Amino acid sequence: MTLVLGLGNPGRRYIRTRHNAGWRVVRTLVGRWKAGAGEETPEYRSWKAEAAGHAVDLAIPLTQMNRSGDALEAWRRRRPFDPVSLLVVTDDVYLALGTLRLRAGGSSGGHRGLQSIEAALGSREYARLRVGVGAAESAALREHVLGEPPADERAVMDEAIGRAADAVECWLGEGVFAAMNRFNRRMHKEDSES
Repeated sequence: MTLVLGLGNPGRRYIRTRHNAGWRVVRTLVGRWKAGAGEETPEYRSWKAEAAGHAVDLAIPLTQMNRSGDALEAWRRRRPFDPVSLLVVTDDVYLALGTLRLRAGGSSGGHRGLQSIEAALGSREYARLRVGVGAAESAALREHVLGEPPADERAVMDEAIGRAADAVECWLGEGVFAAMNRFNRRMHKEDSES
C-alpha cells in the first residue's frame, strides 16, 4: 500500500499557513482523486483512493509538526508498510517560493517534521517532496512558517500546491526519478506568470 503523508499543524488557524503546504497538497489530491474517507484517530486523518493504477492512502498528521513521526508510528501500528512506498510532503524555507524539490532519501535539512519522521522510521530512506515557501531571517523563522503568505505570494503558493499534486501523481505513475527530472527545476519569473 502506498502512503502519501502531508505534514502540517492541526487547527483552523494553521490551515493556510506556509507550514501547512503538505496538508494542502494532500487535500488537493483528496479532491482531485475523489478519495473516500479512511479513518480518523487522535494522531492522523486518512482517505483512500485509486490513482495511476495504485491503491493509495492519503493522510495528514493531527499532531503538531515536530511530532509528525508519532502520527506515522500510529499508522504503522495499524497497517505495516514498506518505507519505499511512502512519500512525505512538506514545506521548506530553504527553497524559493514555489520551487519543488523531490528526493528519494537524504537529510531532514533541519526540518523538525522530517526529523520526527526519520526517528519513527529509524531511516532517512524514504521519498520526500518539499514545497518552497521562501526564506526568512532565522529570528523570524517561526513567524514566517506559521504565517499566511501575503496576497502577492498567494497565487504563486497556490500554483505550487497544484504542481506538487502533479508531482505526486508522476511519482506514483512513473517513479521517483522521472518525477525528480520533471519537477526539480528552479522557478523562473516567466513560470509564475504563465
